[in-house]
Amino acid sequence: MLYKKITDINLNNKIVFIRTDMNVPIQNNQIIDDTRIKAGLKTIEYALKCNAKVIIATHLGRPVEGSCTEKDSTNIIADRLSKLLGHKINFIKDFSYGINFTDNNIAMLQNVRCNIGEKQNSLELGKSYANLCDVFIHDAFATAHRAESSTDAIGKYAKEVGAGFLMSSEIDALNKAFTNPKRPIMAIIGGSKISTKLSLLDKLADNVDYLIVGGGILNTFLLAAGFNVAKSLVETDLVKEAKHIINKMEKRGAAVPLPKDVIVAKECSTNAIAINKNIDNVNNDDMILDIDSSFAHELAKIITNCNTIIWNGPIGVFELDQFANGTKIIANAIADSSAFSLAGGGDTIAAINKFNLYDKISYISTAGGALLEFLEGKKLPAISLLEERAQ
Repeated sequence: MLYKKITDINLNNKIVFIRTDMNVPIQNNQIIDDTRIKAGLKTIEYALKCNAKVIIATHLGRPVEGSCTEKDSTNIIADRLSKLLGHKINFIKDFSYGINFTDNNIAMLQNVRCNIGEKQNSLELGKSYANLCDVFIHDAFATAHRAESSTDAIGKYAKEVGAGFLMSSEIDALNKAFTNPKRPIMAIIGGSKISTKLSLLDKLADNVDYLIVGGGILNTFLLAAGFNVAKSLVETDLVKEAKHIINKMEKRGAAVPLPKDVIVAKECSTNAIAINKNIDNVNNDDMILDIDSSFAHELAKIITNCNTIIWNGPIGVFELDQFANGTKIIANAIADSSAFSLAGGGDTIAAINKFNLYDKISYISTAGGALLEFLEGKKLPAISLLEERAQ
């Protein structure tokens, strides 16, 4: 994969349009997690050090195109970013009147999704963005699977195009984990529904040595293997697909390990009593909410022999302590492993944070949908654009 990075482009005295992903959670007009803002700092600071004038653009939420209410405004992001950078940022409500930079050479646009044509990837809007700058830097990997005016059309008209540090690190990590991985490879895929990750599971079944499934996905695989999953979250209409994946792995001499013992309860709640049961003894009023410790430790032993680990989704209902042990054991095994580990997805990151393991995972992806589509083998619009403009 050949593409230009920000460090390959001369930014001196140029205007640089940086598309970031600072779509942060906001409650009561307060940013409650600025992780995504901080993730974009390195690229912005580098451009400023290179004596460039910087335009920052991001989306926020799902506003109605053509209008922008107070809750849609990225002004709150500009304020937080200003404090983090230690620079005053000029907030631009309407870029059609041009860009006025502060003495610190930095400005931020209003929410790009307020602009008519943004989500439709309007070429006209993309050209308007490109006319503001000399260089377009794409640093929003979380949007890499979407072709929108501020992520794609602008790149067709900007004089120079490159990837920011965050985008580059995401692409490099994904290539290491999936395009050219060191074997043995383990993929751990959890979540409530197999339907949302069916394409991913099918793709992984062609490549990985071990496929570990958790959550509702595990229940569907258990049903496919002939076990009673009782009241557990399950997708009965996808049992055939689960069997296909199991058979595909077995034909390759690979495996989808399934537990002999599970943790069940009569309900999924904070007051639920966790009970360890053999999979053959699950009652019709039971819900499978986690794997038992012995099976989790078996998986942990396999993890120690792997060189590449891809993790997306928890093993059990980790939010409730009585059903978190399976995820905790697996997470700690990944953290202690010498393998290259890539983790991504909101629930996965929440679990990593719960067990204080953030600094022990090789790479944690900021993306959700883009990560899954990359792992499914789909060509992401952002990567296509970067490759095209590298010619």
